[in-house]
Amino acid sequence: MTAAKSAAKQMTVDVISLGCSKNLVDSERLLAQLDSMGIKATHDAPNPHGDVAVINTCAFIGDAKEESIDMILGMAERKKARKLKRLYVMGCLPERYKDELAEAIPEVDGFYGKFDWPKLFEELGKEYRADLRNDRIITTPSHYAYLKISEGCNRFCTYCAIPIITGRHTSRPMEEILDEAKRLADGGVKELQVIAQDLSSYGTDLYKTSKLAELTHRLTEINGIEWVRLHYAYPADFPFDILPEMASNPKVCNYLDLALQHISDNMLKTMHRHITKQQTLDLLSRIRSEVPGIHIRTTFICGHPGETDKDHEELMQFVESQRFERMGAFTYSHEEDTYAWKNYKDDIPEETKERYKADIMELQETISTEINEQKVGSVMRVIIDRYNKEENIYYGRTEFDSPEVDGEVLIKGDKKLKVGNFYDVRITSADQYDLFGELNN
Repeated sequence: MTAAKSAAKQMTVDVISLGCSKNLVDSERLLAQLDSMGIKATHDAPNPHGDVAVINTCAFIGDAKEESIDMILGMAERKKARKLKRLYVMGCLPERYKDELAEAIPEVDGFYGKFDWPKLFEELGKEYRADLRNDRIITTPSHYAYLKISEGCNRFCTYCAIPIITGRHTSRPMEEILDEAKRLADGGVKELQVIAQDLSSYGTDLYKTSKLAELTHRLTEINGIEWVRLHYAYPADFPFDILPEMASNPKVCNYLDLALQHISDNMLKTMHRHITKQQTLDLLSRIRSEVPGIHIRTTFICGHPGETDKDHEELMQFVESQRFERMGAFTYSHEEDTYAWKNYKDDIPEETKERYKADIMELQETISTEINEQKVGSVMRVIIDRYNKEENIYYGRTEFDSPEVDGEVLIKGDKKLKVGNFYDVRITSADQYDLFGELNN
């Protein structure tokens, strides 16, 4: 055995994952590869102390890039202080800025883009195993996992760097996804968070038509899977055949993450969203009509170039009338090489962007509170995510709540519950984010 391989066998690796759940899946695949090689690895350890650190970065917007850079610089300081032997960076940030990063932060031993990170195993004295490319060690609670069904995007919205980072939309073969889902279920996963940059396009490249409904149905047929939740559908070219599947299949959560970004025709056109205001209104009406009780999560951009106070007021009226169950907003970030970067001036003052965002979030807080209060007295099926011994409280979610981004159901620990199990819970009170309840005996 060579010295390099001997060292690799004994090393410990800290994997640090930043950004979205799609990044997290890549980190989990990295962990599985390391495990197959006999390399001890941690994920997002509170106090990283391994010989090697691998940072999986995000570069979606300015704040995400700043977080990634800060983490790299912090670990570079550890290396300077000889508390770390080697430092590697992978993911979206080096996919965009590899040469600039290599020049600016020479302490990093290697930069790997979103799709070439398997090469880093050569640096570790090991060989990447292609036969294990879909194996994962999940880092979420053992009863749920994210399931990535495609990469990339063909939409080319003006503000978005995702197509620059990840390339064109590429669906994974359905059988490959189903095989991964079966293995997750065999490992105890009961809830699948189906993710993609553009769910609406799933299958159009491989099968010449959307296959989201068929895939979703087949996922629910897997033994052990109880809930399937859909994230990040695109409003244009929406696959309407998913709606009867959601309405009739009890294992498909009546929850849809549908990023709308704006509503005024002026802004939809400026953003290259490929949809009009009236088409958006018709889409939302049809979704709610065909799937009664559905909870829609959406996001809006505040302060995109060209947005006026009139556009903002139109968006406010839209949010007030639609009463989205879940909503987020973020301020526009002027991203290099996007259409907006090349063709628009980022001339809306930051204070105006922040005011727009504050306005819409304040309105949404009121709406969310009212919607939550309407659930008081109802009995809801809840999956338990964790138990806080100090508070003596169990934290769970309904089918209308995605992990990390949505609210929770808090249940006093008067009776012992099992994390990962489902319970019927009577809702006794609510606030703007969370529900409070007790077991329904």
